This record gives sequence, C-alpha cells and structure tokens, in this order.
Amino acid sequence: MTQPGQTTTTSHEAIDAFKRIVGDEHVLTSERATMPFSKGYRFGGGPVFAVVRPGTLVEMWRALQVSVDNNLIVIPQASNTGLTGGSGPGFQDYDRPIVIISTHRIDEVHLINDAREAISLAGTPLTHLTDALAKHQREPHSVIGSTSIGASVIGGIANNSGGSQIRKGPAFTREAIFARVNDDGKVELVNHLGISLGDDPEVALDRLQRGEWSPEDVTPAPEDSNETEYAEHLRKIVPSPARYNANPEYLFEASGSAGKLMVFAVRTRTFPREVHPTVFYIGTNNTHELEEIRRLFLEADMPLPISGEYMGRSAFDLAEKYGKDTFVFLKFMSPALQTRMFSFKTWANGLFSKIPGIGPTFADTVSQAMFSVLPNQLPKRMMEYRNRFEHHLLLTVSESQKAASEKMLKEFFAEPEHTGEFFICTSDEEKSASLNRFGAASAATRYAALKRRHIAGLIPIDVALRRDDWNWLEVLPEEIDDQLEVKAYYGHFFCHVMHQDYVAKQGVDPEALHDRIQHLLEERGAKLPAEHNYGRIYKLPESMEEHFKELDPTNTFNAGIGGTSPHKDWA
Repeated sequence: MTQPGQTTTTSHEAIDAFKRIVGDEHVLTSERATMPFSKGYRFGGGPVFAVVRPGTLVEMWRALQVSVDNNLIVIPQASNTGLTGGSGPGFQDYDRPIVIISTHRIDEVHLINDAREAISLAGTPLTHLTDALAKHQREPHSVIGSTSIGASVIGGIANNSGGSQIRKGPAFTREAIFARVNDDGKVELVNHLGISLGDDPEVALDRLQRGEWSPEDVTPAPEDSNETEYAEHLRKIVPSPARYNANPEYLFEASGSAGKLMVFAVRTRTFPREVHPTVFYIGTNNTHELEEIRRLFLEADMPLPISGEYMGRSAFDLAEKYGKDTFVFLKFMSPALQTRMFSFKTWANGLFSKIPGIGPTFADTVSQAMFSVLPNQLPKRMMEYRNRFEHHLLLTVSESQKAASEKMLKEFFAEPEHTGEFFICTSDEEKSASLNRFGAASAATRYAALKRRHIAGLIPIDVALRRDDWNWLEVLPEEIDDQLEVKAYYGHFFCHVMHQDYVAKQGVDPEALHDRIQHLLEERGAKLPAEHNYGRIYKLPESMEEHFKELDPTNTFNAGIGGTSPHKDWA
C-alpha cells in the first residue's frame, strides 16, 4: 500500500507535471518545506507527497487534473488556520499519496451589484474582503476570531464557521463555482455562481479571475438588509441548537463541504457597515443572570444586537497572559502584520523542531518570554471586573439601539435579585475587550504548547447547546474534573455556541476524555461540533458521511475527514 509520503514512477511524473503548471518554486516536497501546510494549527499533521501552490484558478484546475490522473488524494487548503486539523492530513491508513493544493496565492475579490455582493476567489482572506468593502461602507458576511491570522472566506464557508455575528448566522452560500470528481472518476466543473462564464472550464476560470463579464451576465442581488433569516431562527427559545455542522439547512455544495470539493470562488452577500456601535461590558457571578439578559434581548421588540460574546475568568486570564503578543500586534499594528507574523512563527517552529533540545515551539517560547516583560495591557475597568466577576459578556448593539439597550440593562440590574453590573466601553476598552476575547483560542493553544512536557494534551470542545438551556455552563463530574489542569470557557453566547478548552493532566488519555465530555453534552441535547468542523478530532454522523459521499463519490478529496474511510471509493 502506498503511503502519503512515498513515491512511485507515476508520482515522479506527477511532480514534473505540477512543476510545468505552477513552476518549480511552487512545488514543495521536502518535509521541512511542506510542514507549515501539513501540520494543523492545533491538531493533525502527517506526511504528504507534495504541496502545490498555484497562482491562478486555471493552474488550480490543471493541478487537480494531474492529481486525479495520478490517483492522488487531494486536500484543498487556503490558510490552514482551522482548529481541528481538517485542512491537512491525519495519521491514517491512506492508500494513496496525498497532495495539498494550497490556494493562498489566489486572493482576488470582485464586488458586484453595487458592492451588495462579493466574489471571493479560492484563497481570499477575510481581511482582503473586509478592506475591499470598507471603501463602500459595507461589511462582509462573517466576522470570526481567526480573521487576524489570515482565515479565508472559502475556508469559513466550507467549515460552517459561525463567528460572532448574531444577525447573519453561519457562513453560508448557495452560489459557488467548484470542481468535483464524479462517479466515473472524471473531473467536472460546476458553475452555480450566478454569473455566465461559458462552457469551457479553463476559459470560464480565467474570465472569473480577471473579472471579465458584463452586468447582464450576473443574476440580481437579494434585497439589502442588516440581517438574514437566521435572526428570526435564533429568537426561538426551543429545545434544539441554533447552528451546528450537521444541520441540513446549512449544507449545500460548497457550504459545509469540509474540503470534499475543490472550490474556486464563492458569492456572498455584504451588509451595510455598522457606524458607531456601542459595546456594553457586563460582569456577573451568576450564570442565570446572563441567560436572563440573553432572553430579554432575544424577545425584545427591536433588532437583535450585533454580537454577544461570553468569556469566563479562566479564559480571560489565559488570553491576558498567553495572548499578549497577539493583542499587542493587533491593537497597535495591523491584521496584515499579524498574519505575516503567524506565518513566520509557523515557519520558525518547523525549522527548529528537528533540533535536539529546542523542539517545535521555539517561536512561541521566544515570543512568550519577550512579551511577558510588558506590563498588563488591558484597561483598568476590565481588570476591575475581572477581579470582581467570574463571568463576562461583551454586548454590541447598533448606535440606534444604544439608549433602549442601556435602559433595559439599568432596569435589569436595578432589581434586587440581580448582582451584576455593566459599563459602556470607550473606544479603547471596546477594542481591548474584543481582542482579549478573540485571543482566548490562540492563548489556550500557546499554553498547551509551552506546557507540553508536563501535560497530556489540549482537549478542545466546540459545542452548540440547546437554545432553551438555562444551565449553559457545564458542571463536570468530579472524576472528570480531577483529570483537568485547566478549563477555559468562551463563546458566541446568543447563539449558545460555546468553545470549551481543557488541558488534561499527565497520564490522562485526552481522546478518551474528549469522548466522555462529548457524550455528556450530547445527553443534554447539544450538537458537536458547532462551527469548527469535524477535522481529525470529531467522528461525523452517518448523515454527514452520506452527504460527503454525494459530494465526493470516489473519496478523492480530504479522505479520512471526521474518522471516515481514507481509502479510494470509500472502501
């Protein structure tokens, strides 16, 4: 059986063909060169035959043809910022060599219909789309924490990313152009982009990249608004989760495809930009108070808030200590610089990982040491709330909702049974609170990496709780709690999507403990995963496996995802 990194005569021919298509410098084969692509941000990682980095959509198409002709497993990859290892290989019993087709170089954005919609190409980062729309006073379909490290538009859509936007819901579209491998093993191009580009695949893809079409070739935009149908869906306080990966309402071709298609571009709605939003910083020691506030706003006769982000004290402390470098870069520099620093860190860790006595966290260790000497970067009022309150909520509303929202919160906390408080953030506090909240995920990863010799491992849980669950913050059985060194809770509170990061003590089996915690959550009616996709840590349900078999009947793309068969034709 051919293993992922092994070569054959046919494989050598494939390498030559890839080089003719994209150029020698964009075909990577050594372990050191491929590691930044093959190793996941948190999980996954294994040998690959090659990484191919096309610079155009036509090169993508041709590289895919070579891969299929040479019986290779293809993993499409944009930024490799996912948290479950789904954009790279795992350590599975693969029966074919693996090629990663990295789309990172293909990052154009085309705005259509007066910027009310956007066409994002294969590797377009959310930062590019956000910048392009800002000039038109518009904003993208999604805002997620990993935007700052280069997360891509298509990666978010393929992985059901939800993000923090209450009114918009999960990253979803029915309009995309992609390649699939049909039952006969032939590559075919499917254009559901709503733009007429012709029948020849290479001509169509070249026109798409250049933006060469006329207005009459484009279907009209939907009615403009500040929200999607998800907002009304979310208002229903019912015994089911609001959004999760296996929800059939949010599975359509590229959306939720998890790398089982080769997606060249997606078409997404854009939204009027929020000007002068207000952020309320809420603190309490009673989880029921936060749930009461959530329901108060969901049931109010006014538009939903923009976002409502929860953070527990443990997550706050992790982010403050182990995410300080990310905080400083984003607050005082730019997302673009942070993306470059993230890429450099990945490269440096890979470079030094083979040197005895240094290991795979060299860049993290140096950065942590350098930034630990800086004083606390968080505003005074935030730190006061950290000391007084266990639970924190960042509630963001439109400028027009500020007065009504403030009145609701004042009346709520004036009631004698409520013990929490709130303040309205200044612009500096707003930015700091947001960065601290979204730094929690990377901080947990940093902590686990630096402590790797003294712990069993990181156990991340991405869960969609029931919308009617009052007991949203879990209380683990003592026998499980005793196996954990750290617990950090944070998430998209109004959607009841929680990210729960655990660090297991030495001697604990992290995979077994993950499964036990997942079982406890599912007994409560929760669904996992919620927005990070299955990757290499979740076993997908039978319904999702059937869905993926329809998308990819020969199991050419991202074989083995979610614990499925890594073999050809799903054998």
